[in-house]
Formats: sequence, structure tokens, C-alpha cells
Amino acid sequence: MTLPSPPPAPLKLALDAVALRNNWRWLAQQSGAASCGAAVKADGYGLGAVEVVQQLKKVGCRDFFVATWAEAIEVREHVGDAGLAVLHGVREADMAAAKALPGVRPVLNTPAEIQRWRDAGGGPCDVMIDTGMNRLGIDPNGISAGLFEGLEIDTVMSHLACADEEHPLNGVQAMIFGSLARKAKGKRLSLANSAGILLGEKFHYNLTRPGLSIYGGSPRLESEGYIHQVVRPRAQILQRRTIRGGEAVGYGASYSADRTREAAVLNIGYADGYMRGFSNSGYALADDGTALPVMGRVSMDLLVVDVSDRPSLGEGDWVEIAFDLSQATIVSGLSQYELLTSLGGRFDREWI
Repeated sequence: MTLPSPPPAPLKLALDAVALRNNWRWLAQQSGAASCGAAVKADGYGLGAVEVVQQLKKVGCRDFFVATWAEAIEVREHVGDAGLAVLHGVREADMAAAKALPGVRPVLNTPAEIQRWRDAGGGPCDVMIDTGMNRLGIDPNGISAGLFEGLEIDTVMSHLACADEEHPLNGVQAMIFGSLARKAKGKRLSLANSAGILLGEKFHYNLTRPGLSIYGGSPRLESEGYIHQVVRPRAQILQRRTIRGGEAVGYGASYSADRTREAAVLNIGYADGYMRGFSNSGYALADDGTALPVMGRVSMDLLVVDVSDRPSLGEGDWVEIAFDLSQATIVSGLSQYELLTSLGGRFDREWI
């Protein structure tokens, strides 16, 4: 039996290509004399890495960063002659892929990775130095004479731990990076992520690596008004129903109607990345921008919103889920990163 093609999904992500490109342009301007790259890991922060790469290449992005070699394989042909680096380094299990993808650079994070890359014949690479985050990167105390000898290093980088805050560690990391990075003798130096760009010129070096702000996130107040929303989830109404005064809605009966209200049941839930933190606090948007408050707990696949003031909304209609990242993080208690990267695979992604 021939199976039918899947019907259109009752979930959409409307993705604003103009906002995405303009966000990157603004970050590139803020980067001053430094080149501006783009982190497209986690499938382009949930938007779709291939399309993000294609959009950003149109406006001049020449450096892309992914987390794993599987991600590199997915986007390599779309990067073209731009640079592509794999932040998580090169395990033994990665070597076959790494050597089969010419032009893709591993970011070497340990002396063992450096030796592995050197033993395999080397080639262009990047090096990560840990300057105080204690995550990936070579321990400054482990930088011995000759550690980087023979490496063809393109970019020496580190990562800021507290760039979204006024924190003394920012200055400490910049100082440590400046004193250590040149020992690796790379062509370029890179320290700043989205928030780091806004800390000022001394954090820019030769290359910046924004991620969150490209996709509509504002990690610091300086970006408010300049970074624009890219992602607009939309969900279809499955059912309209009447909730009588005193009746409860959803698991745990956490919502009780104060009077007779009209409700719409939407085809979206925490399995799609609309998490339970939005229970009784998030809202959807009618076409005219009217807020439709969430009633009760967010379920795995379903969400109930109040449509008492919108009698025309019914089965098959679409509503937008309020998802401005700066606002949504306050409402839900989730970080802007979590909000983006949790968006599930059941959405049809449509670039507009």
C-alpha cells in the first residue's frame, strides 16, 4: 500500500529573513574593524542551519561556526568558499569526517586533540584557550613550549562567561586572552559572542562570533531597539469550546474560570518547545494583535487560550504565539537560548 503524503502541519514557524539579515548587519557594524561571523550550531538555533547560512551569505558573512561534525556535513556545501569551523574539536571518531571535509577547521581544545590532528597530517585549524569559563579549551597552565608547533592555525579563540552582565570576569578574560593568544601564532584572534560585541572594541580583536542576537535575542540593553524578532510561531485552532464559570482548565486544575468564557484549543505544547513555564502566563495573538491569554497548564501537544473577545475565531483558524524573546524569557523563566533551540521538528518552517 502506498502511504499518503503527510498533510500540512498544524504548526508553523514564520521566519523573517529580512530581520535575520538586518540583525547580522547591525552586529557587523558594532564589530567595528573586526570581521563578523555567525554561530549556526544547533540547526541554526532551531531555525534551520542551511537556510540561515544561505541568508547570511547574501549580506556578506564569511565565517560560520557549528558544534559537531554532523552539523558541518549538513551545511558544508552551502557555505561554499566561506569559512566553517567545528567548535567541539575532533575526537578519534571524528577523524574520518574531518579529513573528508577539506576547508572545515576543527577547533582544537586539548593537547590530545592537537596531537591527534598533527599525527593525521594537520591542515588548517583553530585553537580554543580557556580564559576562565572552565568549559572547552586549553588550560593556560597546560600551554607548554612547542604545544602549537607545526599547526596551521587560522583563529585563536576563547569564550566569555559573563558578557551579558557587568561582571569583573569580562575584563579578566580579555586580559588573559590578550596575554596568551599570541603564543599560538594564529592569523586571527576571536573572543566576543553577541553580548561580547556590545562590551566594546577591546573585546572585538579580529573576528566576532555572534549567535543569539542574529536570531532575535537581546542579551544586553544596548541591543534593544536594534535587534528584531525573527521567529513567530503560529498554531492552528483544533476546537472552540465554552468554559463555564467555576470550571477548571487543564492538568492540575490550575485555572478556574471566573465567569463563562470562550476557549480555543491550539495544536502546540511543550513537545514543540512551548514549555510549561508559559502556563497561565503566556498568550497568543489574534490577527489584530489582541492578546489571547493562556488558560491553565501547557500540555505536551495542546494549549488552551481565552478567545472570549474574538467570536470569529474557530476550528482551522491560525493564531500567533507571542514569542518576542526578551518578553518571553521574563514570562516563562527560560533563557532566550532555550526558547529558540527547543522549537520542535513538528513545525513547518516558512521563510518570509
